[in-house]
Amino acid sequence: MKKFMLDRKLLKELDFSLLIIPVIISLFGSLNIYSATVNNANLKSSGTHIFITQLIFLFLSLIFVYLSLLFDYIFISNFSYILYWVGVALLFYTDIAGNVTKGAQSWIKIFGITIEPAEIIKIGLILLIAKKISDMDGDVNKFKNLLQIVIYTAIPVAFILKEPNYGLAIICLCIVFGMLFISNLHLKIIFTVLLIAVLSCILVWKLNLLKPYQILRITSFLNPSASSSDSTLQVDNSILAIGSGGILGKGFLHSTQVSGGFIPEAQTDMIFSVVGEEWGLIGAVVLFLLYVILLVRILKTSIQSKDILGKLICIGYFSALSFSIFQNIGMTIRLAPVAGITLPFMSAGGSSLLTNFIIIGLISNVSMRKKKINF
Repeated sequence: MKKFMLDRKLLKELDFSLLIIPVIISLFGSLNIYSATVNNANLKSSGTHIFITQLIFLFLSLIFVYLSLLFDYIFISNFSYILYWVGVALLFYTDIAGNVTKGAQSWIKIFGITIEPAEIIKIGLILLIAKKISDMDGDVNKFKNLLQIVIYTAIPVAFILKEPNYGLAIICLCIVFGMLFISNLHLKIIFTVLLIAVLSCILVWKLNLLKPYQILRITSFLNPSASSSDSTLQVDNSILAIGSGGILGKGFLHSTQVSGGFIPEAQTDMIFSVVGEEWGLIGAVVLFLLYVILLVRILKTSIQSKDILGKLICIGYFSALSFSIFQNIGMTIRLAPVAGITLPFMSAGGSSLLTNFIIIGLISNVSMRKKKINF
């Protein structure tokens, strides 16, 4: 049994805010998921079922967090190749046998449970790239080293783009870019990559490689007044819901826009609309501050890390988390285009919740072992 007990000396080093804040956000998210689904007749599952499922995944997530704390993150990183290639294999299986939902082939069923491999691959990607750069002693400017990182990044990103899921593909790129940036990647390489990215976007647009609904999302964001009312309806109603919440909100289960079914995907992509309408400006600000505190604690853990590996694990997730938060909240108030990116720890979705908590477990692991403990 001692193998499954955490040492008290290690626990004293743990920054508990790394665990407490995500749990608080997740419990708050579960309430908002219930509110968004309980009266929605357009959903295949009842609101109660979705709510209970989310709580079950939260419980499972905490078990995985505990397990991830038992072993040194350096030891866990030795399995990064296995985790990465299992993730890639799941993406490959999704490509040939995945379920198509709303134009994207992103989900598969394993033992009756629907999972999204594009979420799960983030664990393997963070660990593998962090270990690779660590083994390179942080020298990412050498062509051979940089090429390895590019290849390992491109494989899962290519599968995710094929689904297509541009939101999660961008998140994977953010993970790796954050790690490379903190590893002092030369500015000329950064500018070259950014230039290639811009030119690629222009080429994709000119060659009409995007699907019609993706083009509609971009045009309705850039010029909402010139777009059809149907294409801007989701964001229009989201803004209306958030604005109608005022300072204090309408109260739990008292939303009109959300409960009336006027905001598609309110329990996932548009969960912030529920917060704005039912909990008002105060609720939205408190939620945002919780995220900011969490991001600051992750950065602090990165700075205090005893090695490059721990620092990179923290920075990789910091990059993904910060982008996801600002993109998701931004798209609900038309500050960013709709991209199908969930709000971490808040939105409905077992794969997303489990993945985020496992990575938080790894960061907590880094926090616990930021200095050598003499037993």
